[in-house]
Amino acid sequence: MNRQSWRGPALALMLGASAGVLASTACAQAPAAPAARPWLDPKLDADTRADLALKAMTQDEKLTVIFGFFGADMGAKYKRVAEALPGSAGYVPGVARLGIPAQFQTDAGVGVATQGGEPNKRERTALPSGMATTATWNPKLAQAGGAMIGAEARASGFNVMLAGGVNLVREPRNGRNFEYGGEDPWLAGQMVGAQIKGIQSNAIVSTIKHYALNAQETGRFVLDARIGEADLRTSDLLAFQFAIEDSDPHSVMCAYNRVNGDYACENDFLLNKVLKQDWGYKSYVMSDWGATHSGAKAINAGLDQESAGDAFDTQPFFKGPLKEALAKGEISQARVDDMARRVLRGLFASGVVEKPVKIAPIDYAAHAKVTRADAEEGVVLLKNDKGLLPLLSTARKIAVIGGHADVGVLSGGGSSQVYPIGGRAVQGEGPASWPGPMIYFPSSPLKALKARLPGADIQYADGKDRAAAAKLAAASDVVLVFATQWNGEAFDSPLTLENDQDALIDAVASANARTVVVLETGGPVLMPWLPKVGAVVEAWYPGSEGGEAVASVLTGAVDASGRLPVTFPAALDQLPRPVLDGDPKKPDDLFAVDYTIEGAAVGYKWFDKKGHQPLFAFGHGLSYTTFAYDNLKAEAKGGALTVSFDVRNTGKRTGKAVPQVYVSPKAGGWEAPQRLAGFSKVELAPGATTKVSLTVDPRLLATWDAKAHGWSVAAGAYTVALGASSRDTAAKADVTLAARSLPVGPIKP
Repeated sequence: MNRQSWRGPALALMLGASAGVLASTACAQAPAAPAARPWLDPKLDADTRADLALKAMTQDEKLTVIFGFFGADMGAKYKRVAEALPGSAGYVPGVARLGIPAQFQTDAGVGVATQGGEPNKRERTALPSGMATTATWNPKLAQAGGAMIGAEARASGFNVMLAGGVNLVREPRNGRNFEYGGEDPWLAGQMVGAQIKGIQSNAIVSTIKHYALNAQETGRFVLDARIGEADLRTSDLLAFQFAIEDSDPHSVMCAYNRVNGDYACENDFLLNKVLKQDWGYKSYVMSDWGATHSGAKAINAGLDQESAGDAFDTQPFFKGPLKEALAKGEISQARVDDMARRVLRGLFASGVVEKPVKIAPIDYAAHAKVTRADAEEGVVLLKNDKGLLPLLSTARKIAVIGGHADVGVLSGGGSSQVYPIGGRAVQGEGPASWPGPMIYFPSSPLKALKARLPGADIQYADGKDRAAAAKLAAASDVVLVFATQWNGEAFDSPLTLENDQDALIDAVASANARTVVVLETGGPVLMPWLPKVGAVVEAWYPGSEGGEAVASVLTGAVDASGRLPVTFPAALDQLPRPVLDGDPKKPDDLFAVDYTIEGAAVGYKWFDKKGHQPLFAFGHGLSYTTFAYDNLKAEAKGGALTVSFDVRNTGKRTGKAVPQVYVSPKAGGWEAPQRLAGFSKVELAPGATTKVSLTVDPRLLATWDAKAHGWSVAAGAYTVALGASSRDTAAKADVTLAARSLPVGPIKP
């Protein structure tokens, strides 16, 4: 797809910083390869080097690189191995004799995390949540963010980063949705793939996870996700396929759950047939922490590396049990060789062998600009009656209520948790232990607003006294209510705000209709108070510079340019499963989740198929200016569908448009009426016009053909729609496509 280039100062700064990080490692690079160790020659391709190194390995050395240890203390239960970096996700020994480095692993998708048992937390820069980054609809910004956190991982001594997450939002109550890339395969694949490219630009390994159908936390260790092959290939697997083709992550992490009967990490269909055979994936599959359930079955199904097998699995399957299985003939020596070779291949492909990691200084000031740019573009203006936002200089008295907005912004919990520079802004809220603590980054929206509006009288109330908050609201020109919902790993959340925040918002809006609600949430929430408030802003978990970013958007210093990567339902009964499957009080009880209900019609596709009116549609987001889309043209040439159109800023200020292209077959036959087929993000001055051209990936026009084991585009008439969201597509054009068969693997241009 061709998109407008994004050349903001933060990206240029980040790319320069990444280049500096790589240059600084030159002095630490491995010596030139002697004749006796030809696999250390960086001029050779990764596959050749892996073959050469494998031939030189002893059996014990092969077994060394396929087994990982946990990297953090867990009280009396577990003591980390001495070689692991404290508080890290994991450690895999290297083979010094052959020049193969150890693998130092860190979570996760928003920055360098510290596991909860470590008393001395690494303080690092945090990106906004994955959902917030996807809400930018800006792959270049996602790549810049990935480059930034990858640079901090390298400078912290890590060469494997357990990012990024591309699981589709099948269940909006999923506690880990905030880590992921939304509900659409093309958007998620493009955005997460871009982040992985950024991470791996630092010569470290990035994973892609959690493969596959890890769509809820309730029962995540045992649930059986049931779905047909065609639906799976057209939804969740397609998101992984797009991201893998775009970024070549050097590792894939298989999930906890079962898929159609087998655990994901011992699932022959997922690992062997789809990933390695159909998609031609060449590097290695690692297990999630505690997701290995067997030796021979997992190995034969395609699992290459057991993660933290000494701490989380019922036994170290890739140690003694592997040797026993090999002796019994349950696994082959060729398969053991393949496992080790794939790990080697990933290390060589990443560049980590010739560019060893080492602790180095971090330019936190430069990195703050990157995460702030990400957060600013991810903020979504959902509602803005009568131009209440941006805040005008005529608003003399402003009330800021709730959400600890006086001191910081919320972040998501669990293994992805980054600990903020300067320490936690709020103490004593949420669980004291994992997946807590609940952490607010010390980036105060209140302080940032005061700095941007020096002439205004801005008063803060914590919102705990509803009557006092309403009284302050009544005496103010404008009210900003900051509402939060903490999401995290290992639990799912209802779509309602906790701690009676709905009642607080209702009371404040009843006292003053000029109320703006700023949401800091991991995903969608219900809004019973929506008719009463003047404006709603979705800020997600906005990261280390979140307070400054939110203030920039509220005051209009930057345009509101985020767009929803997920549908906001109006009610639970609109969901495929109004009642969440499983019982969180019985985590070991086996149960199944029936994803055949919606099949591939995930998110907006389900709403379109059923005719539901969402609270806010996929792709929705307002701006502080207005845009017009003209001259839509769709043309089929040589089997490819190309789309072009003009975008014009019809407003009075510079802003960023996110034109979205949807395609639908007039004869039907898809999982839903339409699919997102392309998007762009363009910045325009008032009155300016630009032409956007893009080519639609043909798999977005196809259905899965089980007999041909590939994709099939049906001949016939199609409608191409252009607009501002999945429910706002005024411009349309018809095109006729010829029948076309496509291979199961990557599509060559």
